[in-house]
Amino acid sequence: MPNRLADATSPYLLQHADNPVDWFPWGEEAFAAARRRDVPVLLSIGYSACHWCHVMAHESFEDERTAQLMNAGFVAVKVDREERPDVDAVYMEATQAMTGQGGWPMTVFLSPEGAPFYCGTYFPRDHFQRLLLGVSQAWNEDRDGVLDQGRRVVDALSGPRVPPSGECPDADVLSAAAAALADAYDGVNGGYGSAPKFPPSMIIEFLLRHHDRLSRTGERPEAAGEALRLATHTTTAMARGGIYDQLGGGFARYSVDAGWVVPHFEKMLYDNALLLRAYTHLWRRTGDGLARRVALETADWLVAELATDEGGFASALDADTEGEEGLFYVWTPEQLDEALGAEDGQWAAHLFGVTAQGTFENGASVLQLRTDADDPDRYSRVRATLHTARSLREAPARDDKVVAAWNGLAIAALAETGALLDRPDLVESARGAARLLVDVHYADGRLVRTSRDGAAGRSAGVLEDYADVAEGLLALHAVTGEPEWVRVAGALLDTVLKRFPDGHGGFYDTADDAEELFNRPQDPTDNATPSGRFAAAGALLSYAALTGSHRHREAAESALSLVTLLAGRAPRFAGWGLAVAEARLAGPLEIAVVGATGDPDADALHRAALLATSPGVVITRGDGRDDGGIGLLRDRPLVDGRAAAYVCRGFTCRLPVTTPEELAVELAQG
Repeated sequence: MPNRLADATSPYLLQHADNPVDWFPWGEEAFAAARRRDVPVLLSIGYSACHWCHVMAHESFEDERTAQLMNAGFVAVKVDREERPDVDAVYMEATQAMTGQGGWPMTVFLSPEGAPFYCGTYFPRDHFQRLLLGVSQAWNEDRDGVLDQGRRVVDALSGPRVPPSGECPDADVLSAAAAALADAYDGVNGGYGSAPKFPPSMIIEFLLRHHDRLSRTGERPEAAGEALRLATHTTTAMARGGIYDQLGGGFARYSVDAGWVVPHFEKMLYDNALLLRAYTHLWRRTGDGLARRVALETADWLVAELATDEGGFASALDADTEGEEGLFYVWTPEQLDEALGAEDGQWAAHLFGVTAQGTFENGASVLQLRTDADDPDRYSRVRATLHTARSLREAPARDDKVVAAWNGLAIAALAETGALLDRPDLVESARGAARLLVDVHYADGRLVRTSRDGAAGRSAGVLEDYADVAEGLLALHAVTGEPEWVRVAGALLDTVLKRFPDGHGGFYDTADDAEELFNRPQDPTDNATPSGRFAAAGALLSYAALTGSHRHREAAESALSLVTLLAGRAPRFAGWGLAVAEARLAGPLEIAVVGATGDPDADALHRAALLATSPGVVITRGDGRDDGGIGLLRDRPLVDGRAAAYVCRGFTCRLPVTTPEELAVELAQG
């Protein structure tokens, strides 16, 4: 019989709907049942593309004996961390405080009031069964001790954890952060750390912006060159390695080794949106051919594999197929021969690093492309043939819920890539996702976090949803000139300023009217995605540059003040904050293009504006008759009836120019 998850909208929860465990979704019903039965809550948090979540599900949650122990002694609650990042955040903090580490699946035992008293992650079945018996016994025989432990955890985690705001980061702070990142860099393999190794997309964006500012001012040319070198080396190493899907495009979540050889095979929307933008920006700065190819392949993969029928983008592809991690992606020499014939098979094995010993498991290899093929036509033919052959395998499962924040990241990346690399279809994909968010997720300045099949979910949007959607809509406006996106972004940011402030210049991750948890989550550091605080700072700064709003700029600067502290202590976890701080230091530069869409002169000026590399450059476009309520366009006329571009900083503009060449000169001056 299906349990209480049968009506869930989350694909992850639906994966557990037929478990013998009597799962509850998160909510008051579960805690009321725990109080009525006088038993603890067993909270299990994971997500659909999580390999070890599947392992624990198969070992324990599908096992009748384990389910009996869970049902007898506990109220079991299953949570999709992607749907409820607030619940995940507060209990992850408790898990890390108790155990010194965290991860998924996360397993937390709670009092019926929601206080955690024992935490862990993945447990093998025998261990888990012993744990269930032990916790149940302790609950019944030493209730006061159990509850006291929970109270101590709650007390330790309560109260402010983010320092009050100080000074906004200046050029010296940003240079010190860049130097620290250079010192910590893996000079052999690229990136940071050993294993596992994660794509540092937000750090790449900071390094590109840091390089541009130093190059523009002529300061410290060696440091400027080093920043660009690190960004280029890392992006090249990832693109050449197994973390990048050499056949289908797109990046896996992380590499299990230091050399980017073997990925953890799940593919997430947020990773690919952030990396797509980073590779596009690298191409914009350098014209690098590999960056251009990877950007286009990743964009095409994103649209082909994650686009939903409603216009949005699904969350993830699973790591597993047929119960085995990576089975869809890996190859043996024999499989290459079978797909290509012996001659092309041997050539492909050499090119892609497929060996008899294998680089993965059971003699299989992850495809790498350490050097370009000496025969591009043969490479294209072989790659297409292998891609077709792979498509006949069982594909990884897709988590098709639409997450607002991650779609905001995708909108920004696709809009910019489409505009810069002359792919209007990608701009249309960005516009379609924006339309879905506005029509389904948004109402009266508020967002819901998820939707599925065009129906909005029940979870309220968190700070990153408001910030990343606003960021995406402002980027889409820069490409299309459509004023609607600025209006919606402004409404979202007004909600941020009204509902999320912490009273010390920063923001909480949940709104003041959100469901109350045992602690109000507030994590200011970047993780897999930009922190809500720094994402909000970036969107607020861009919106202020478009509208002239001092209130939004002051809020952005207050939020950025924490970067000054993190830059010296943990710059790897403040990449987006550092990138936004570079934009603030640059102004950011404002470009208003005036001229009708379809006017060749106006279109040429607009493209020249989009090619600007000034950190966080803000672009708007109008027809010269109606400013659409956008302050930067106000009183910016055509010049003798001709299209014109105005380069401004703080709404103070230079004389307008009418040709792309003149605009390039203006932009070179910073």
